[in-house]
Amino acid sequence: MTRVRIVPVGDVRVPVPSQQTPGSAGLDLAAALVAPVTLAPGERRLIPTGWALELPVGFEAQVRPRSGLALNHGVTVLNAPGTIDSDYRGPIGVVLVNLGEAAFVVSPGDRIAQLVVARYESVAFELTESLEASERGAGGYGSTGTTS
Repeated sequence: MTRVRIVPVGDVRVPVPSQQTPGSAGLDLAAALVAPVTLAPGERRLIPTGWALELPVGFEAQVRPRSGLALNHGVTVLNAPGTIDSDYRGPIGVVLVNLGEAAFVVSPGDRIAQLVVARYESVAFELTESLEASERGAGGYGSTGTTS
């Protein structure tokens, strides 16, 4: 198990991001708010989570939407997935957007997003004159067919 250092930031205390079930990849992030925030339809807002991380080199954290908020209210993470790099030490915020038809209230302590920590590979691009052929080739959007 990889250890990640975490420190509370700001004046509002919320639970440490945690899994809701043993098999969950995402750790829930809560809204570190003093008072409720209302998102009107189409409105976006940066919601603080009350935490900063120290990720090991070779790891990133992704901020992802919670499926229930998206399905039931049309509320999602605008820049999903938001990436937290291993050298970032500032507070984690979640850019929520209300794509629903009704106003949505984010209350203090509400679970608003998921945090997934994962390894990544650094790459070095190699400039070349051509690429090796593949079965797919340059086929892009819709090139592998659709399902109905």
